[in-house]
Amino acid sequence: MKMIIKDLSKAFDKVTVLNSINMEFEKGKIYALLGRNGCGKTTFFNCLSQDLTKDRGSVQFDDGTDIQPSDIGYVYTNPMLPEFLTGYEFLKFFLEINADRGFDVKDIDAHFETIQINKDDRDKLIKTYSHGMRNKLQMLCVIIQQPKILLLDEPLTSFDVVASIEMKQQLVALKENTIMILSTHILQIAKEICDEVVVLHHGSMELIDSTKLHNDDFETEILDILREDHEQ
Repeated sequence: MKMIIKDLSKAFDKVTVLNSINMEFEKGKIYALLGRNGCGKTTFFNCLSQDLTKDRGSVQFDDGTDIQPSDIGYVYTNPMLPEFLTGYEFLKFFLEINADRGFDVKDIDAHFETIQINKDDRDKLIKTYSHGMRNKLQMLCVIIQQPKILLLDEPLTSFDVVASIEMKQQLVALKENTIMILSTHILQIAKEICDEVVVLHHGSMELIDSTKLHNDDFETEILDILREDHEQ
């Protein structure tokens, strides 16, 4: 399974953020999406998820069918969760409203255990959660959904060392059954768990030769591209 992007474009007023992007992403790989702040990474994700209306272009699977919002799991930089619920109440509600999709609603605690949220925290209001805890809960919902396409917008920056390692392991375990794109500012994450690297600059997207990912000069090459982007 592949996601085929053709001529994807998006502008705000007279500023072109995405300029006729053509790219293919395939199942079974984790793609690192790199770029400077403000280059359009989140705009790209929002166009794929249809949170934003693209100006032009198409996003389809390789069988020619259009990609629908229900095909996509989106882990936002800032999780959007109902703060008036406890973690347990929210997950129970999430599972119940998606019962028709075959999610297991019987053992809620087992779901929490997959991402190491302890029993005391499950019964606390989400408004008392740290950013990392909220991100864990958001990630858990996506893991349960097992979407065809998984978009992760800076997903690991709020985690402590242990949680970050655990979440990387979860992502690697998920990749065989999904098309996964992970935006990050941390090149080490790209080198550790990603199979391919794409760079967004000047509104265009460039696929970096994957054989260079573990070369000593990989970081230098990426920095040269992004510095050029900044200077222009």
